[in-house]
Amino acid sequence: MRDEGPAGAVLARAPRGAACDEAGYALDSSAGHLLRRAHQRYQAVFQECAAGLGLTGPQFAALLRIAERGRVTQNLLGRLAAMDSATVQGVVRRLEARGLVHGARDPLDRRARVLTITARGAQVLRAAEEAGRRANEALLAPLSPADRRQLLALLQRLAGEGG
Repeated sequence: MRDEGPAGAVLARAPRGAACDEAGYALDSSAGHLLRRAHQRYQAVFQECAAGLGLTGPQFAALLRIAERGRVTQNLLGRLAAMDSATVQGVVRRLEARGLVHGARDPLDRRARVLTITARGAQVLRAAEEAGRRANEALLAPLSPADRRQLLALLQRLAGEGG
C-alpha cells in the first residue's frame, strides 16, 4: 500500500496488523496505544455502570483515596490518585460543589487544604465502588482468573508499583 506524504513524497504503509520491525512502528502492537484503548474501554464501561452517579474516573479515584485516608491534604491526594495539581484542583472543586467532599485550611499549615469525605460523598462512593467492580468484571471478562492475576501484576509493575 502507498500513501502520498508531505510535499508529494510517496510513503509505504504496512498492512494493518503487520509486525513492527526496526524500520517502522506498528501502532496496533504498541503497549502505550493498547493501554490507552483498554483504558478508554474501561472508562466507557464504568460510565455505563455508574450512570446517574455523575462521577468521572478521576473523581471516583479521589473519593476512594480520601475515604481510605479519612483526611488528606489536596497535595497528597494528587500524588495518591496520580493527578497533577491542576487536575486535582478541578476534581476537588467539583466534588466540593456537589457536597461530596469538605475542604478546610489546615490549622498547622495555612497553605494546605485538608479534605474529608462527607456523608453524602460516602453514600455516592459506595454506589461507585459497586459500579467499579462491575466495570472491572466486564473489562476482564474475556480473561481467565490466572490471566487476570497476571495482567494486574504486570500493570502494577509497569506503573512502578510492583516488584
